[in-house]
Amino acid sequence: MKESLYLSKEELMRADHLLFVSLKYTRTVDVIKSVIERLISTYDFGILALLKHAQGNNKVSEIPTEPLARTALIKKTYPYDNVLHDYLNFYIMLRRISKANFSKLNEYRRHVTMLVTLDTEVIEINLDSIKEDYEKTTAFVEFVEQKIQA
Repeated sequence: MKESLYLSKEELMRADHLLFVSLKYTRTVDVIKSVIERLISTYDFGILALLKHAQGNNKVSEIPTEPLARTALIKKTYPYDNVLHDYLNFYIMLRRISKANFSKLNEYRRHVTMLVTLDTEVIEINLDSIKEDYEKTTAFVEFVEQKIQA
């Protein structure tokens, strides 16, 4: 449980470096994609930490290996925690963005943008939106830490 939380924080530090160092100088969609992958890894480890905590409290008997099955199990384990459900829905959206087709706009410039098509909706991911996603992921890690310590 603590190891998973530690690994989650490590992934968040890597995303931080990509966001505030690599993206500052490189400004490519590939770096934005890498940041999204790191945020997903952060969520993966945070979700695993929550499940291990629930398993230690005898709320969960077995931890699934599939990420979406883990998400569904957490939603069943904590059915009334709307904040957690919002974080998990955001995680699912990040996974969908990661797997979706994308195109590049204004690459190598300040307003580098990754255009992602989900179903019929086009989502623009730029420097400002990826920073918001990073901050939301940071809040998720803090939330998991508080949940485990409570």
